[in-house]
Parts: sequence; structure tokens; C-alpha cells
Amino acid sequence: MKFKLEYIWLDGYEPVPNLRSKTKIVDFETEPTLDQLPLWNFDGSSTRQADGSSSDCFLQPVALFPDPARNRGHLVMCEVLLPDGTPHPSNNRAAIADDPDAWFGFEQEYFLYKDGSPLGFPKEGFPAPQGEYYTGVGFKNVGDIARQIVDEHIDLCIEAGIAIEGVNAEVAKGQWEFQIFGKGAKRAADELWIARYLMLRLCERYGVDVNFHPKPLGVDVDWNGSGLHTNFSTKHLREIGGEEYFAALMSAFSEARDEHIACYGPENDLRLTGLHETAAIDDFTYGIADRGASIRIPHSFVNSGHRGYLEDRRPNSMADPYRITGRILQTIESVTAQALIEDAFAA
Repeated sequence: MKFKLEYIWLDGYEPVPNLRSKTKIVDFETEPTLDQLPLWNFDGSSTRQADGSSSDCFLQPVALFPDPARNRGHLVMCEVLLPDGTPHPSNNRAAIADDPDAWFGFEQEYFLYKDGSPLGFPKEGFPAPQGEYYTGVGFKNVGDIARQIVDEHIDLCIEAGIAIEGVNAEVAKGQWEFQIFGKGAKRAADELWIARYLMLRLCERYGVDVNFHPKPLGVDVDWNGSGLHTNFSTKHLREIGGEEYFAALMSAFSEARDEHIACYGPENDLRLTGLHETAAIDDFTYGIADRGASIRIPHSFVNSGHRGYLEDRRPNSMADPYRITGRILQTIESVTAQALIEDAFAA
């Protein structure tokens, strides 16, 4: 039987990569598994990943999902390799540590745009101020196309085996959010990239663009930007935790503030202003249920003896989730390693 394999990868554009894809038709006797998928090449000179004089780059399949929009179709997330088989410099996935016991939940905000403006905006000026749009209902708040797109995207993600956990209209008109959960730094980020891909491909049929810019309406107007709030936990944080460990973790996050911001998406200074439910980019703060803090602490975390998950609200909507999860794990592991050493000595 012939199967349609949509090889998906990230290009070499900076400061953030674009999704690319192309279809490979392959014969298999039964449904293919990940280890059966062949390496495939592409023209890296057209994706800012190679020179024209030596343009071949290679796609290594790393995650496989059913393609709900095609008969006998699969979505294949790939890493980009150099001809010698080593990771391409743009391959952030290969550069990060992983931990299957690290859990991540992404809150992906975005705007739906048509003809250069968010859905529902008048041809000139702005709609009514923010207030009723968040989780809004009714034509005046969400229009007639957006909810149809959002509902179709839910179905596509579920049928693709992606752990989508919820959606809602967001604070600004034309702004929405979907939430993706995953176990392991790489797998969680794989699922978010595929969810983004499915949204982009779906919107092609509606003549609508997905705008992931963190502040698409600019800084001089009273409209929210878009984030990629990242909820995270590790086995140690869920099962052991404790107030002392939490304090050490927050100290490590504070010390590594600049390194985290460098991985949390470009033009974040436009969004992290201390306004519109953000902390200032040069500050590091945390607080219980505080949406104006860098790290929001859920009530459940404190009530469970400082065990559970935390939310880093600084990543922006077009950040690369591989870089986010990798940086968060790097900071956590430095603290957890020290805590385990101290526990061993105490014993």
C-alpha cells in the first residue's frame, strides 16, 4: 500500500524558524512505524540551511503522527542533519537534554488574521476595548469563522494523537489559545510544533493567516500580546519538592534570567513590559496566582507542600519550544543535582 508521509522540519531562518514540509509517497505492507521511515534530503539553499554549491540537507524522522486530513497519511516530525549525519546548526532539538519524567504544558496564544488585520477588526481603527473577548461567546466577540477554525483544529489534534487539553478565546479580539501537554522535553515540543503545523495548514482553506508575533498590534495601544506560557514539573518537583527546594529553584531561575530570556522568543521586550499580565523583562518575580509575575505559583502547589507544577509566563508565542524546554531543564537539573547531594550527606 502507498502511504503519504508529510516530512516536517524547521528551517534556518532567524531569529525564529519557519515550518517546512513536503510529501513522500512510500510503499509499505502495513502501517509504517517510525524506525521504518527513510532518511530524505531537501534543498537547504532554499531554506537558509546550506549554500547552493553544496545544498543537500537531510531529514531524520524523530516523531510520527497520523495525518487526519489524508487517507493513509502520516505527519513526520524531522530533525535536520548535515550530509555527514551530524545535527545541522539549526537543529535545536538535537542540542537539548531530555527527561521523560519532565512534564510540560504549553499555552499557545495566537491571532487569526485576514487581509492584514485580526479577525473582527474594522477596516479602520479598532473594535471595542478589551473586556468581553476573553472566553467570549457570541458574534460580536468571536465572529463567525474563528470558532469553526478552532473547533476543527481540536479535532485534527485529537485524531493526530496530540495531547491537546483545551482552547479558549483570549483577551484581545481575534486572539485565541490552545494548550498542549507532553511528557519529555523533546516529545512535548514535537507535539506543539505539529499542533502549530495543523493550525497553519487548516487556515489555508479559510484564507486566514496565523500570527504568532508576541505583540502584533504594537506597544502604543491597549491590546494584549501573545505568550507561550510554559507549565513544567519534574519527578522531583512533583514527589519531593518542599519549600527549601522551591526557594533554591527560584534563586537559580533568577540567576539564569538572561539565559532564559534569550531562549524565550525574539522581540519579547515589546511584550514583557510589566503591563497586560506580564512581568518586566529585566525583572524576575514569582507569586501565588500572580499573572503579572515571571513565575506563577498555583495554589495547589503551595497547598501540596510546594510540590507539583509551576508556570513560566515569560516565553512568547513564537518561541521555539525545544529551546524553552531545554533551558528550563538545564536550570532545574543544576538545583536537583545539588539537592540530591545534600540529601545523601544528610542521610
